Amino acid sequence: MKWLKGIGLFLIANVLIYLTLSFTANILINAVLPAFGIDVRGVFNQQLLVWSLVIGFGGAFLSLLFSKQMARAMLACQQITQPRSHAEQVIYGSVQEIARRLNIKMPEVWVYDSPDPNAFATGPSKNNSMVAVSTGLLQNLKEEEVKAVLAHEMGHVYNGDMFTTTVLAGLMNTFVYYISNFLASFVGQPQGGDREEGGSAGNPILAMVVYFFLQIVLSFLAMVVISWHSRRREYEADAFSAKVYGKQAMIGALQGIDRWVNRAQFEYSNQDALATMKIAGKSSGVMHLFATHPPIEARIAALQQL
Repeated sequence: MKWLKGIGLFLIANVLIYLTLSFTANILINAVLPAFGIDVRGVFNQQLLVWSLVIGFGGAFLSLLFSKQMARAMLACQQITQPRSHAEQVIYGSVQEIARRLNIKMPEVWVYDSPDPNAFATGPSKNNSMVAVSTGLLQNLKEEEVKAVLAHEMGHVYNGDMFTTTVLAGLMNTFVYYISNFLASFVGQPQGGDREEGGSAGNPILAMVVYFFLQIVLSFLAMVVISWHSRRREYEADAFSAKVYGKQAMIGALQGIDRWVNRAQFEYSNQDALATMKIAGKSSGVMHLFATHPPIEARIAALQQL
């Protein structure tokens, strides 16, 4: 019944966020802004805030709920239930061992066909999750390095990274939807009173343009926050792997992945549908803000300091 506890905590978080946003917005609109001569008390729409929360968190929650099914649908993968080779035994046995240590339900174990060395974990909760590795990971890393990568992914599972990322994404979606609608409503409303009283009519077309423009700009800003959180969780998962199998195994795994990336001259794209699941990535300049994984050099340096 732990999954019910997770859903309960998710709903409680939603309610607390709604109450916080509603209280803050009311103080801002009814007290702070009027003190500076800005009166938007007739514009604030609490119903819009409710719908923003429903849309923002609802979409994020559904994505989390069906994350395993979505991942399997996007990849040609095969589940391991009874290991039939040494490589499959290494994968299955490592996940099983770590799950027992952590006293959590054994995640589903999958292998998918891809030349690049990658792995990911997903699922609604730590007791309802899946771990998948690519064939490229098995072909390019040593056995102890594969185990270290699996421990890294199990760190994501145990730390509840999928859940916390979902809450953050839901909060960002809520802000994007609400602020876009709230500001666009100024353009769509009549200015200077009703038209019969000499005011000018609102411009619904311009309001729509403003809405979509704000959606794009604010979505990019939200991605900066979400990507920052993703990079932080990678360091934590690396540290978890170091506790399980030692930091040298994870360092070796990162170095092996980096060699493959350099040899193949392959850059991981932030536009990839599975970008958030990838172990390694290379980005520079402004694009670093949208990178879901820190540079491998930084991760190795952090591991060496443990």
